[in-house]
Amino acid sequence: MTQHEDLVEKIEELQAETAQLRQALVSHAVVDQAIGVVVALSGLRSEQGWEVLKTVSQHTNIKLRDVAKHVVRWPHVGTLPADIRRALRGALVEAHAAHGGRALMRPEQRCRI
Repeated sequence: MTQHEDLVEKIEELQAETAQLRQALVSHAVVDQAIGVVVALSGLRSEQGWEVLKTVSQHTNIKLRDVAKHVVRWPHVGTLPADIRRALRGALVEAHAAHGGRALMRPEQRCRI
């Protein structure tokens, strides 16, 4: 390979890495927002909200960032996909049993799970 070809290859690698980092930043922000929704709903701590989201992702076989997108949109659209709703309900019950937290908000105060 020539020096020019090496440079072109390095530039392409760096562009791909930059694109991945940008996507990671966006995903991270959405996940943080979803943790906030879970914390606001449940009274759990943020690290427990993170665990709830991971559990939902694992039980539904949906990528964490996609679960987070649904959770963040949930207050606006008023509902969650059925599989995410069921998994979230179960994960919240498990988290409350393990860690406490306040009781779930009254129905008129929250979005429907």
